[in-house]
Amino acid sequence: MRRTRSVAGRGRQTSEPGTGQHTRPGNPVEVVDAGRQPRARAGRRLRPDRRRRERPGRPRMDPRDMWSEALAGVLARPVRSALTTLGTVLGIGTLVITIGVASTAANQIVGRFDALTATSVAVTVPPPRPGSDGPPLVDWSGVQAVERLAGVVSAAALAESDGTRNVQVRANDVVAPGELTAQTLAVVAAGPTLPAAVRGTMVTGRFYDAGDIARHERVAVLGDQAARLLGIDDVRDAPAVFFRGQSFTVIGVLGGFRREQRLSTSVILPPTTAADRMGLAHVTQVLVNTSLGAARQVARQAPIALSPGKEDALTVVAPPDLSKARKGVQGDVNGLFLVLGFVSLVVGAIGIANVTLVTVMERVGEIGLRRALGASRRQVAGQFLAESTTIGLLGGVIGAALGIVVVVCVAGVKDWTPVLDLRLALGAPPVGAFVGLLAGLYPSLRAARMEPVDALRAPS
Repeated sequence: MRRTRSVAGRGRQTSEPGTGQHTRPGNPVEVVDAGRQPRARAGRRLRPDRRRRERPGRPRMDPRDMWSEALAGVLARPVRSALTTLGTVLGIGTLVITIGVASTAANQIVGRFDALTATSVAVTVPPPRPGSDGPPLVDWSGVQAVERLAGVVSAAALAESDGTRNVQVRANDVVAPGELTAQTLAVVAAGPTLPAAVRGTMVTGRFYDAGDIARHERVAVLGDQAARLLGIDDVRDAPAVFFRGQSFTVIGVLGGFRREQRLSTSVILPPTTAADRMGLAHVTQVLVNTSLGAARQVARQAPIALSPGKEDALTVVAPPDLSKARKGVQGDVNGLFLVLGFVSLVVGAIGIANVTLVTVMERVGEIGLRRALGASRRQVAGQFLAESTTIGLLGGVIGAALGIVVVVCVAGVKDWTPVLDLRLALGAPPVGAFVGLLAGLYPSLRAARMEPVDALRAPS
């Protein structure tokens, strides 16, 4: 038997069941069972006009249970899940591969630009005016002043003219009747440091030296393409070339031109010999190689060293700013491949959305049962969103790993240094999860809008 006692400051009233007596409002109360000690004492005043309202609610789902069910749902259909994940793998993998290969290729292109173009300076000397008897703007010894500049690696002077650009050259002095043995080649004069200036190598023989120049020797060096056209591949027997009624002994073949490739089809003569035999007496161009980062400074100082007081008459070709060229190359290449990567990613998202929608249609009965057991629309939508996000996350992880492996393999085959952005590798899985989340929005909303009765009645 339970009774309620009202405890006031001076006395106590008891209400027995059926007696109709009640405690007065405003007094503290305690609830006891008959024959037992009081269980609890109220520490506040009860007001009979206030009633405690219990809010109706739905059972809450633990997020861990939701994600475990999502993973179980993905693994329940391994073949379908693998095919669905393949779309995201290809999308994320393509994105990582394209950006990684683009960055690696851009780094290689810029590296070559740095090693060649960024260290090449050319000074063009205008031809002397007709009737001018004064000294030339640049003489052959002026190259030595350029070589003494800080940052200069090598330099060489060239002499060319329009009259020697197309010369009929033969490899022997016996012409068979009706047989064409002559080749149209250019004849130029160059200083003894030309091989270093053009970054070339001697294929066979040697290049002429200061002694040959001082003695006005009738020797010549052929470019590798000119030697091939004339059928000369060995100079040990001292072959000769003939043009304009004169003969010149071939002492070497120069090849491997990394700049001024036009000289590969030329006959190169010592300056003194060219001046005596061909009239090539005036320097027309000076080629300068610099150390990395010194090209622009050398370009400002070279004209002064070559022709003091008349440097404004010379034309200097210097490489562009390296930082701008680097950003331009990388930006263009990355922009192109980034578009291709995003297109692949969209295709993967469409695949996830399609398979998730098919899954919703196949699980209509399950959705109705969940709703009938008290699951809310939000919980149903969250379940399918978790599954699509899981698929996207798995695709992102696998795609990122696959992309990194492909980039490293491509770089290894090409003998390049692989360039991988750590942010791209770490950001690929979240991007895949986000793509899966977006792809699952419509199917999950469609599942959440199903009425329990209609879902249970739907044929399975």
